[in-house]
Order: sequence, then C-alpha cells, then structure tokens
Amino acid sequence: MAQRAQRRKKRHPYHRRKPRVQNHDNGPVLGAIDVGTNACRLLVAVPHRGSGVSMPQVIDSYTASVRLGEGLERHGIITEAALNRTIKALKICAERLKRNGVTHIRAIATETCRRAENADALISRARSETGIELVVISPEEEAHLAAEGCLPLIGKEFEGALIFDIGGGSTELILVGATPGSEPPFEIIAWASVPVGVVRLAERFGGHNLPAQSFVPMRRIVRDMLNQVRGELSGNRFDPYNFHLLGTSGTLTTIAGIKLGLQRYIRSRIDGQWLMRGEVLRITDCVVREDFDGRAKIPCIGKDRADLILPGCAILSAIMEDWPTQHLRVADRGLREGLLLGLLKDAGEGRASLMGPSVEGPGPKPGRPVKQVREQKTPHG
Repeated sequence: MAQRAQRRKKRHPYHRRKPRVQNHDNGPVLGAIDVGTNACRLLVAVPHRGSGVSMPQVIDSYTASVRLGEGLERHGIITEAALNRTIKALKICAERLKRNGVTHIRAIATETCRRAENADALISRARSETGIELVVISPEEEAHLAAEGCLPLIGKEFEGALIFDIGGGSTELILVGATPGSEPPFEIIAWASVPVGVVRLAERFGGHNLPAQSFVPMRRIVRDMLNQVRGELSGNRFDPYNFHLLGTSGTLTTIAGIKLGLQRYIRSRIDGQWLMRGEVLRITDCVVREDFDGRAKIPCIGKDRADLILPGCAILSAIMEDWPTQHLRVADRGLREGLLLGLLKDAGEGRASLMGPSVEGPGPKPGRPVKQVREQKTPHG
C-alpha cells in the first residue's frame, strides 16, 4: 500500500492524463523531445479535430531526471554517468515513439550540449543506440520555442509579457508585445539567454544538501548577470501596469502548488494559474529560510527538488525585482509545446506561428538579441 502511494506521489503530472489515443485516423502523430541540463522530456501529441483548439492534444509523455549537466562546472564535459542516464532515458523515449506510431519527430538539446566539450558523444550515442537524431539548438531558437509554447497564456487584458524559462543550465528571457490588428498578433521585442540555471547555480555551491545561507550569494550572482541585460532587454517598453510576468519552470510550478496547498502536483490546476507578487515573495521567503531537510518536507518539493528549489528561488526573486509587475502567470508548458506547434505546421495541420516564421526560416527576425551575458566568477565559481 505504501509503495503504491509513493509511486502515485512521484508520477509526472502528464502521466495523469487520460490513456493515450489508439486510433489516430491515419493523421500525423507528433513527438517532441527536449534534453535539458536537468531532465529529458518527451511529449507525444495529435492534432485536435474540429475543436478549434490550436495546441495539439497530448496523448503520452515521459520525464526523467538525468542530471546531464552534473559535473559540467568542474570538468567542462558530460560525465560518463550522466551520458548513460540520458541514453537510458532516450531509449525509453524511442520505445514510446514507436508504440505511438509517431510520424513527425524533433529532438533538441540545449545549454549543457552547447557548452560541453564532448557533446558529440551524446549525439553519436543517441543516434546509434536509440535512433534519435539530437540537434543542439541556439539560445535564440530556445527562446523562440519557449515563447511560442507559452503565448496562449498571455492575459487578454495585457499588452504583453516578459516570458522567462528557468532551465537547468540557462535562463531565457523574452519580451513579447501585442501587435493589435495584425498577423501574427504578437512579436518578440527582445530576448536574452542568461548563462545561469538551477543545476548550474547549485553546482557552484556544492550541488547537494545546500544550506539556507547559500540563497543570498546565489541571488547576488543572478542579479549581476541580469544587470547586464535588463536595460537593453526591456528599455521603456515593459510597463508593469500593462505587462505581466509569465514563467515556465519547475520552480514556479512548485511555488504555485504550495500556494494552492496541494499535497501532490496536479497540472490542470497549475498551468495558467495567476499569482500576485506579494504571495510569491511570501512563499519563496518561507522556502529559502529552510535548510535541506526542511525544504524536503514541504509538499510539492520533496527530496528530489530540495536542492534545486533554492537556486530556482534565487533566479525567480531576482527576475521579480528587476521587472516588478504585480501579476505573474504560471505556465506548465514551453519548449516542447513550441516544438509540437512547429511539427504541426510541418505536417500541414497547423496555422502559422503566432510570432511569424521560425528563426530557422525566412522572414523578419524575432526581436533583437541582447548583448552576450558573461558569467561573473566568484569564490564559489
């Protein structure tokens, strides 16, 4: 009985969806894989039929904590153990792709593979051992995909949003503004990729059993990095009364779960949840005051996230200070949903991108890039 309860508690939120659809009416079946610094994630989806809904319907999913970026700060390479964990997860992804009859697939890797000297080893093993062709995408495309997946959650009463994606190895910031009366209805005004994420920041402070006193220096590192991009990223366009924050990350979904008093994660209650600035700051303040054991006892955190939630709160807190709007919306979506929308278009089933052509295709550039952010070395670096 206790074992069954534990398995239910750890189940990924997408796994609580209805059983996957068996009959796809010979239409396209889409598969999106995101190999990040902390996790390997898969979504399998099919187009909605006659419902008027633009986002594909997810029929299967899988998430594994692979810690691909473990040790990268110290050694500059992906460790053998991390490679093996990731290949194991990709083999499971390949089995699910086959089981669901996926017809269109795209698999991407992000910050860790952009930095690791031996990223080719992962790409080669993925190809030979799983049949999956991993492509390392640029920070620009990562920002575009994250924004594309989150755009449906921009509040209709607002003129735009600062979308942020707190990853394991980097944090993407994308300022999106409305373009009334035109197609597409939104445009990326500017974007930046900041080389700080929850795994990368945690490793600078030991990586495990992080004490509460780590929070202040963590936050200082993030503030120094954001100072390099804040003015150029938002300028005078970000209006805290007419723009809101829109965040996608495990940190933010965890904060929302705590606010709702959830004992376990329920995606349908989290995705799209509105939070007020004051309540987010109160919750984060309570979380960061706890040491590892105290954080692990908080529902929706647990031992698996008790370390990563601390650097996540440092990044979130710094973003909220630099863009001090009162309204923040939570997205349990992002890169993979952006990939699915691109695959839907490739399959001839989807509409044009909400923000125009992909960054890989012709057409206007999706916003101006902000100058390169450089990581500041500290005694912990």
